[in-house]
Amino acid sequence: MSDDESYELLGFDNVLLPVGDLDAAVAFYGRAGFPLAFRLDEAGIALLSVGKESPGLLLRLESEHAVRPPEWASPRVWLEVADARAAASALTAAGVRLLDDPFPGATGWTVEFADPWGNVLGFTDYGKRPELARVR
Repeated sequence: MSDDESYELLGFDNVLLPVGDLDAAVAFYGRAGFPLAFRLDEAGIALLSVGKESPGLLLRLESEHAVRPPEWASPRVWLEVADARAAASALTAAGVRLLDDPFPGATGWTVEFADPWGNVLGFTDYGKRPELARVR
């Protein structure tokens, strides 16, 4: 890329997740702890808040997406939490099925779950690397 065509990546805007039913998706993510920031039914979208950041998870209604479990490896969106094992307990108590037990990683613990449309999310903590954590 030449100098006159360069650009700088400034940060995330939103992460878009395709869903087949906006009401069901908002309810599912509400149980998983995501507050609804806004919803525009006429546009088929709902924005879920993630911490104090402006970007969030944007649920987008796409009629061709039926309810389906993840059938293949898919991109994963991991979000930071203070304690992933505590998040796993809260998710289970709210009726959200985990893909596996929490597992250790390079920075701490992670737990993953999938929505009814196969979008995979993970909650991860920085227990092993607290100097990198947003939450201290």
